[in-house]
This record gives sequence, C-alpha cells and structure tokens, in this order.
Amino acid sequence: MRNVFEKKSSGTSTPITQGVSGPRIPRYSGGWATMRKRLHAEPGLRIIDVGFTSPSNINYLTDLGHSVFLADLVYDACAENWQIGEDQEGNPIWNIDGFLTQSLNFSGRLFDVVLLWTALDYLPEPFVAPVVAHLHAAMNPGGQVLALFHTRVQGNETAHCRFHITATDNVEIQTAPPFPIQRAFTNRSIERLFAGWSGHKQFLAKDSVSEVIMTR
Repeated sequence: MRNVFEKKSSGTSTPITQGVSGPRIPRYSGGWATMRKRLHAEPGLRIIDVGFTSPSNINYLTDLGHSVFLADLVYDACAENWQIGEDQEGNPIWNIDGFLTQSLNFSGRLFDVVLLWTALDYLPEPFVAPVVAHLHAAMNPGGQVLALFHTRVQGNETAHCRFHITATDNVEIQTAPPFPIQRAFTNRSIERLFAGWSGHKQFLAKDSVSEVIMTR
C-alpha cells in the first residue's frame, strides 16, 4: 500500500509508470462520470486507487483536495505465491490474511471512495470475497466503490489494463502486465458478492464490461 497525501509525494525517483505500456485509449465511463461529480462536490475525501502508480490520477485527485492511497491488488496477488499448502483433500490453502495485510493495510484509516476498476476479475478466486469484505469494513458509511466487471472471458477487451482518470467523462486505458482474466461476472453474481452493501447503481457499456457503483 502506497500513501500519497500531497502532489510532491509522486516524485519520479522511481519508475512510476513501470508495469504499463503502450498508448492510452480513451473510453467513456458512466461510472467515472458519476463519481467525478462527487469528487468535485466533496473535498477532503480519502480515496483508494487500485493499480500501478498513475501520476495523472494522483495529480487530478490531490488537486481536488483529496488524499490518495494506491493498492496494486492484481500484481500483489498474482506476482507472488500465496499458496501455503494443501488440505487433506489436496485443495490449496491460501494465505489470505497475509495478502490482505500486505496489500490493504490501512492502519485503522477509513475511506470514502475506492476506484477498484477491473481488479476483481483478475484476482485468484479465494481472494475475491475477502477483498470485498475488507473494503466494506474499511469504508465510511456512504462510501462508494467504482468497479468494472467483464461479462466474458475471451476477446481483446479482457486484457489486463490500467485505468487513468481524466477531467472528462472518459477514462484512459493502458496495457498492464498480462495477468490472465479469472472470471466473468453476471449481474446476479455481482449482487451476491456485494450483499450487505446498502445499494448499487449499474451503468450500461458496449464493450462487454459492466460498470457498477456500490454504496457502503
């Protein structure tokens, strides 16, 4: 977990774009258009942005007076081996607590917005529900998660990407490390995954991706 409270914290002493490559492709996002209005209306929010470091995301959000925390969940989950053994039936045992401690250690802080993007599509199955539960516990009442879900597991649009926000209703998509997509979500599976949250708003898309804003 990387904490960025001020613009100057995003200095270039390390390769901040490491892990992403190629051009940024604009994509209209109804979910981002809605979330952007809140970010402009309510200064001083705590935000989690999921993915490789995006200087443009940091600059945009801190310019609005928000605090930004970065969590690269997919890389942390897929680049390391979190299997710690097998049970008596040969099923893998996963170090879920270790993953959550490494990737989502908030030191008691509560958040208002999570830009989750498509991360849940690429996490190993044992991590998906615990991540959602952990975020629920770490958010203020009324906090919101913007999540995108693939509706199929084949096609160019299923490539793992980084999302860069803009001052428009578009987000910019850029190729990230080629971690394979793990699953597709239906409306029903999304509702089950976020059961216990107070509400959600869904946005239609034309590229086999469903957009949802979940409210704590």
